[in-house]
Amino acid sequence: MSANTKIVVFKKKELLYTLIFIGLAVILVVLLITMFGKKETYAPTGGEVAASYIPGIYTSPINLGNQSLEVEVCVDEARIKSIRFTDLSEAVTTVYPLMAPSMETLAEQIITNQSAENVSYAESSKYTCAAILNAIRTALGKAEITEP
Repeated sequence: MSANTKIVVFKKKELLYTLIFIGLAVILVVLLITMFGKKETYAPTGGEVAASYIPGIYTSPINLGNQSLEVEVCVDEARIKSIRFTDLSEAVTTVYPLMAPSMETLAEQIITNQSAENVSYAESSKYTCAAILNAIRTALGKAEITEP
């Protein structure tokens, strides 16, 4: 029997280019899967209520004597993303010092629970929190999808 030995010679450049192109192809496939793969949807946990919103930014006014400010609520299809004052002036914070801290407390609870129900606040700021909470509920009411 005669054995025919085949010798294959690779040049370093060609081998290097091949490895680079294979690496780029793998990166491209991972990128395409990440971009066009199944989107993660938000599912509420135990105490949360699933709500459907029209995505957008909704506002509601709070009248404070001759001053007024806007509460802004930003939502996507299923979540409350942020709540803040849009035009909180220095004059308002001076006259009503509990406005900013009350808003932070309420916004944190509402975003965590994804609901404006069962929100707790300090007894010392109950009127301030009640006014802010009413404005937040009004803005969320504008955002909610109503079924005919």
